[in-house]
Amino acid sequence: MKKVSFFMNAYIDLFLFVLFITIKILVYGSQMQPDYFSYAALLPPVLASVLILSAISLLFKNKFRIKFLYICNLLITLFIIGDLTYFRYFKDVISIPVLVNGVALGAVKSSVASLIKLTDFLYAADLLLMVPFIRGYRAKDNLELPKKLRFSLLMICLIIGLTANIKSFYSLSKEQPRLLSTMYNKVYITRKLGAVNYHSLDLYNSISAGISRLTPLSNVEEKEIRTFLQTNSREESNLKGAAKGKNLIMIQVEALQGFVIDSKVNGEEITPNLNKLAKNSVYFNNIFYQTAAGGTSDAEFMTNNSLYPASSGAAYFLYAGNEFNGMPENFKEAGYDTAALHGFTETFWNRNVMYKKLGFNNFYGEKSYTVDETVGLGLSDKSFLNQAVEKIKTLNKPYYSFLITLSSHFPYDDPSKYGTFNVASYEGTLLGNYMKSIHYTDEQLGIFFDKLDKEGILKDSVVVLYGDHYAIPKEQINQLSTFLNKSSLSDIEWAQLQKVPLIIHFPNESPKGVNDIYAGQIDIYPTLCNLFSLPNKGLMGRDLFNSKEEKVVFRDGSFTDGKYYYMAQTNTYYNLTTYEKVRETEILKKKKDDVINQLEYSDDILKHNLLKKFKSEDK
Repeated sequence: MKKVSFFMNAYIDLFLFVLFITIKILVYGSQMQPDYFSYAALLPPVLASVLILSAISLLFKNKFRIKFLYICNLLITLFIIGDLTYFRYFKDVISIPVLVNGVALGAVKSSVASLIKLTDFLYAADLLLMVPFIRGYRAKDNLELPKKLRFSLLMICLIIGLTANIKSFYSLSKEQPRLLSTMYNKVYITRKLGAVNYHSLDLYNSISAGISRLTPLSNVEEKEIRTFLQTNSREESNLKGAAKGKNLIMIQVEALQGFVIDSKVNGEEITPNLNKLAKNSVYFNNIFYQTAAGGTSDAEFMTNNSLYPASSGAAYFLYAGNEFNGMPENFKEAGYDTAALHGFTETFWNRNVMYKKLGFNNFYGEKSYTVDETVGLGLSDKSFLNQAVEKIKTLNKPYYSFLITLSSHFPYDDPSKYGTFNVASYEGTLLGNYMKSIHYTDEQLGIFFDKLDKEGILKDSVVVLYGDHYAIPKEQINQLSTFLNKSSLSDIEWAQLQKVPLIIHFPNESPKGVNDIYAGQIDIYPTLCNLFSLPNKGLMGRDLFNSKEEKVVFRDGSFTDGKYYYMAQTNTYYNLTTYEKVRETEILKKKKDDVINQLEYSDDILKHNLLKKFKSEDK
């Protein structure tokens, strides 16, 4: 009993570390995916990872061991709080590339602050409680096991931890081949392996990716990617050249989610001007946003490059040194003037660098405007769009102008400036504030279109308008389900709501009508190539006026073909007619494999700057 008591006293810090960290990660896991969470399933890999850290700590004597464990506890706690905050907005977990370009989040402090919950800091409670214990424990130098016994304990922890971890990793790799190397579904990995294993794997893969970027692809791999791009680029006939010689005015609207189109609150239309525009245009009502960690910048990146977002972090930061087949450059080579217009800080999302790289002749950022009114994060949409008209008038015809709005940015915390739109029972809620903000932006867009019409610009221009990403986070699912007159929303119903409007308005309002093809933001550029008779090279999307294939690929490996929806975060297939779960068939498995191949092609194009090489070889 004395030996047991001595052992417990000597290693009480170790026991507490295993206990506290295991509990933290299990609770964290339940918050990440509460509907599909199992404590019993997650416990083995979590305990295994904690035992491995415990084994490492046994290399040190008391004083250094307790410091090591405290630092590990601190880092794990910070990652847990960071992951939960990040997940609430991006539906993903933090990774090394995200941390590298994480400075971008610093400029939207109100957005980040609104995502943090006070209860998150309960994860750090044990760190405070342990401080006086550590100070008293340090003085007990006599509590030390013999080296041989300490080594035996180390080996026991290590063997148990590694054996259990290897089993968990192997099981996941059998269930989802290539998942551990591609990391395309980080949430699923975290749910299956726990926070410590995920972040350890992320660190390993980030280092490996850095090394692989220095290692050229094989000729076979390059040929496979080139063949895909060539096969994906084909001449079309329907509406070929219908917009040739016209101006292009493309507008990316902040947080414009599809459910507001043609919807009313308190008997009033939320977006009356966009509703009117949609009726007089070609309105694509099944367009999904495909953004990832890059948020708004991912939407810009996809629509102007027709490549998928970076697997982690933002392409605007990670691949700013690459060469692209950018839409601005494509228009410029066809004799167009090109300009990007946005009323926010020029350096945010690295736009001042990327816009030049993509081929924009001019970038009118915050410093180019008179900041006479702010709404939300910065220059109001009213002032921005009013000043944008004057800047557009100075462009040489024909031109491609790309505008990004700002006022409807999450967390919609400036309701006093959105006007008097009555949201009835939603007053004071996040959904209500969002509806006010998007109604305000809609009003300013209506004024903007009227000015373009009066200036004679619309009759010579094609207008493309789309939303960049979702507006309502899943934490507010109850508010949205109530608004949609539903008692609740299932996973597949929620997934089906993750759409953004895509409106293409032609001069003389012809053609027009609703197009219900299932597609994504990556398909906008190829569609415009067809309309404006531009070269369609190195693009991963397809022309929406000619394609018969319905396909949307999401960054986490999920996809839909209009008939079925594969949800990668739960590894589940749904029938879109019945919304019932279905088993994986050989056809669906092949489609899933093709999706992963396409994501890897896009990743390799970015990591190895392949478009530069392909251009050089073509010359």
